[in-house]
Amino acid sequence: MTPLGVLSVASEMFPLIKTGGLADVIGALPGALAREGVTVRTLIPGYPQVLDAIGGARAVHTNPDLFGGPGRVLAAQIEGLDLLVLDAPHLYERPVNPYLGPDGKDWPDNAVRFAALARVAADIGLGALEGYRPDVVHAHDWQAGLTPAYLHYHEGARPGTVMTVHNLAFPGKVPRELLARLGLPPRSYAVDGVEFHGTISLLKAGLQFADRITTVSPSYAAEIRTEEAGMGFAGLLRARADVLSGILNGIDTGIWDPAVDKLIAEPFGRTTLAKRAANKAALRAWMGLTQDPAAPLFGVVSRLSWQKGMDMLLACLPVLRVLGAQLALVGAGEADIEAGFRTEAAQAPGRIGCVIGYNEALAHLMQAGADALLVPSRFEPCGLTQLCALRYGAVPVVARVGGLADTVIDANAAALATGVATGVQFAPVSAEMLDVALRRTVALYREPTVWRQLQTNGMAADVSWRGPARQYAALYRGLVEARA
Repeated sequence: MTPLGVLSVASEMFPLIKTGGLADVIGALPGALAREGVTVRTLIPGYPQVLDAIGGARAVHTNPDLFGGPGRVLAAQIEGLDLLVLDAPHLYERPVNPYLGPDGKDWPDNAVRFAALARVAADIGLGALEGYRPDVVHAHDWQAGLTPAYLHYHEGARPGTVMTVHNLAFPGKVPRELLARLGLPPRSYAVDGVEFHGTISLLKAGLQFADRITTVSPSYAAEIRTEEAGMGFAGLLRARADVLSGILNGIDTGIWDPAVDKLIAEPFGRTTLAKRAANKAALRAWMGLTQDPAAPLFGVVSRLSWQKGMDMLLACLPVLRVLGAQLALVGAGEADIEAGFRTEAAQAPGRIGCVIGYNEALAHLMQAGADALLVPSRFEPCGLTQLCALRYGAVPVVARVGGLADTVIDANAAALATGVATGVQFAPVSAEMLDVALRRTVALYREPTVWRQLQTNGMAADVSWRGPARQYAALYRGLVEARA
């Protein structure tokens, strides 16, 4: 197996900085790729919490004028991850959120902040670090989208490029007047360049110029080529369909393992499912819910947004009351949806509990204690929470879209008869069909033998990074061979 070197470029990475599933992917994939003979170094911005975590790392590259101030690339290793950290205080020394200011709005200079990340990534790809030149540069989402563009416009040899879309709904749009400021040539502002409906799109730069495009599930890769789901990029993605593929995400099964998880009340496994009861009791206690042995407990770990279908869930809460079910929810997002769940919880004490925000320990306990995990997204590139649910015996109830459709087998008559079902799907994505799904789920829950089979089937599913890592390794090798 020929060794390959990959530079991964992203705006966040677990365990250093996390706002969503992107961080989990960036943190988990390098270890899985190492088993496939692929060595990954990851370039991320030097936010304060990242610099604190890496301590006295050594500088391996300097740039005296990086979009308005000095920048250094620091090399560090932490928890088995090989890091390159872009230390540029004028760009990244900001409080709390890497993308949003104290007013909850995007930092006004986000275009420049992430152009700097992409520019340095391209420079490293071209050999800026002594003794290191990657075979492939892999850019993730709009924040790294300019990386393939900078490399495309470089005259001379360059590494292969891969662009992964984790969510097409975030195009990274900036005013066209910033073209020169971003270091892009005038000819790049064109339909076959970075122009996007009268603006510049950092995501489009990656989609247009990367040698290969991936997204995080096969179904999403097909959906985004349609006008309905393409977010304005459908034509481009149809034109580049020969280099577009979908590779499912996995989860870190070392972190997400109910048999050894120290964040839950009682470890358990497929053969010791009875121990889940202690976690259900602990979850109810945490959320202020009644210890009702007859009530099925639905869980939600989600961003509270229209995309995630949380408004539909609000509309369906009356059916949960009719069914005698309970709801435990943790998440944050759109103010009106947050307020809606707070109101519902106040009006139904003991039946509905919500925690606005994010808590890692509660997220683990939710997977270990909820009977079913709700993911009613209107679109979902992959989704990680349903993979965790499968691993923990929480039966996923999901919309039949994107990666949810690819990872959950609906408990229809045929799947139940053949013993392969792992959850409940619903389509089309509407409050009416979510209502039907909730009723189906409770009916299944009332059949203990059937329910246990759903749980054990899900826990047997391979939700690790092993398969996806093999696919990424094959993609990298195919790209390098094609460019040879």
